[in-house]
Amino acid sequence: MLPVVSDGPVTCQHLGMRVIRSVAPDRLIGILAFVALAAAFGQFGSTSALGDVAKTFGTATVSTSASFTAQAGLSGSTLAIGLAVLRVASLGVLPLASLADRLGRRRVLYACGVVGLLVTASAALSPTYWWFVALFALARPMLSTSNTLASVMTAELSDARSRVTALMVVAAGAGIGVGCSAILHGFLRGPDGFRVLFATALVPAAALAVLVPKLRETRGDAPRAAHAARLGAIPRALRGRLAIVMGVVAVIGAISGPANGFAFVYGENILKLPAPLVSTVVALSAITGVLGLFAGRRLADRRGRRLAVAVGVLATAGTSLYAYSGGRTAFVIGYLLGVCAAGILGPSGAALTTEAFPATVRASAGGWVVVAGVAGTVVGLAVFGAVADATSGTLVWAAAAAFLPGLPVLFLLRRLPETRGLALT
Repeated sequence: MLPVVSDGPVTCQHLGMRVIRSVAPDRLIGILAFVALAAAFGQFGSTSALGDVAKTFGTATVSTSASFTAQAGLSGSTLAIGLAVLRVASLGVLPLASLADRLGRRRVLYACGVVGLLVTASAALSPTYWWFVALFALARPMLSTSNTLASVMTAELSDARSRVTALMVVAAGAGIGVGCSAILHGFLRGPDGFRVLFATALVPAAALAVLVPKLRETRGDAPRAAHAARLGAIPRALRGRLAIVMGVVAVIGAISGPANGFAFVYGENILKLPAPLVSTVVALSAITGVLGLFAGRRLADRRGRRLAVAVGVLATAGTSLYAYSGGRTAFVIGYLLGVCAAGILGPSGAALTTEAFPATVRASAGGWVVVAGVAGTVVGLAVFGAVADATSGTLVWAAAAAFLPGLPVLFLLRRLPETRGLALT
């Protein structure tokens, strides 16, 4: 058994890193990949349909005005506030993830996955923009917890040699969920298309209700009393490490939040991309995403998690800047390369944030990581939305203001130990 707090030096054993002889069957990893797919499908619906939601509940017109509001239907600040509310709602991950350390991963995963998707489906009945925001905000922490626990359980079910590959499969599942949401939205045009999209969340909800009970509990027998007294408590010896991880994840949130949140509003409402082209681009992004996943796995296993994370973050920032630089060609190329960059970042980021913490607090640490991502995303969205309004929709300046200031934080990755090759308890 592993101590949670120690007065002595932190060793590999204190961090929960020892050899595991049993490897999870592929079917369990497959179920966790589907969990990630279902959670991503439910969450990304708010993003893929945001352009239609803005038109339906906003004031979009055929006016030749260059203002962001005239073209998108709602102001950049209003959209940013709505997206920020969704991200702030993710703070609920912390108590839910802490419950997984106490009650078990599988039990919490089942409740969060099924209920979160049911609430997402109920958003189909939204009468106003803010009802849409409120219902997705209610579902968000549950779906984010499902995604966090899918990564935690995948790491705990895998050995050191196969962990990044397993995390890559789960990340691919999440990517497929995003793609399914975007492609389905492309076929569901019209004033009520987004309502049908949200209602389809009932299908993965039913599937999770059947599949999640087949998973094996991975919490283990490590003592929990030392940290169960306080919500999300982390041993003192690990708090500095957690702070660095949270700082890096905050930067990722500041970039990925606006890059993902405004992509379809920009492409559909401002650049006026036709629906078939949007669906084609999303379908092609599956190829670039897979290429990114394989590149990320190779980089993380051969050169280490830290370098792979740094490369993924820089690539995400660069490709997103290019996508918003102006014109359809730049958007399409930037979007495709951005999905590739996200693929590079996904497995290495998940490995780094799970391998650094012991089983006793791994889910709680995952909750704090989500909190950091929320904080970074809220700041990024606020800056992006304000600059977008001030520059009449010239989003490259908004992207530069939101993405670039936080990049120096990546130097902190050098202060983290390299976890490549270490096994978890």
